[in-house]
Amino acid sequence: MVIIKTTDEINLMREAGKIAGGALEEGLKCTKPGMTTAALNELIERFIRRFKAVPSFLGYGGFPASACISINEEVIHGIPGSRVIQEGDIVSIDVGACYNGWHGDTAGTAGAGVISPQAQKLINVTRECLKKGIEQARAQNRIGDISSAVETCARASGFGVVKKYIGHGVGAKLHEDPEVPNFGKPGHGVRLIEGMTIAIEPMINLKGDGVIDLSDGWPVITESREISAHFEHTVLITANGPEILTLP
Repeated sequence: MVIIKTTDEINLMREAGKIAGGALEEGLKCTKPGMTTAALNELIERFIRRFKAVPSFLGYGGFPASACISINEEVIHGIPGSRVIQEGDIVSIDVGACYNGWHGDTAGTAGAGVISPQAQKLINVTRECLKKGIEQARAQNRIGDISSAVETCARASGFGVVKKYIGHGVGAKLHEDPEVPNFGKPGHGVRLIEGMTIAIEPMINLKGDGVIDLSDGWPVITESREISAHFEHTVLITANGPEILTLP
């Protein structure tokens, strides 16, 4: 069931979104060679708690950290730890903040030091996929309009689109209806209504659509073992077009 948010609930989600967006910005800014993923996770958690919010991901389904930090061929759900970020790595950070019971969910990918032109193109295109998806997040459009825009943007550059994992509704729960795939047909799917809040999150692979869930139950890697990028915003559907709630 899709939940339409009240004005008061949307205002709380705006606060949660700002906090999540700020935490992501802080994490991406500090993504440099020599930094451990555990240190990145720690600074993200400190940022979230500084604003009287709690990390949405910590303990969610048993996840052991406050941010998902995924490097190179890791698509999503990378667990922070002792791994040291290397020159040329690309690092995807996924962050959620819960403020007074309401969530904001956002993600981004950054290069560590000097990265390859190929990696930079993947990052740029994935960011553009998110932008194209958000442009379609308008009242009376359908989820498929978002999905098609994301997929069309990625395919135009020859990149793969992750199909197994998708975007979703956000609100009092971190994951709500509706599902928001990164592939689909215009004019199909749930109709978008004012007051809906959704997370649009392209996960785009350098090669192929396939992914593999690793045996420890969390990290997901590309089937090709090539790099992947991930961008996400929580978006409110309004009468005047999409409002991004997770800008810092």
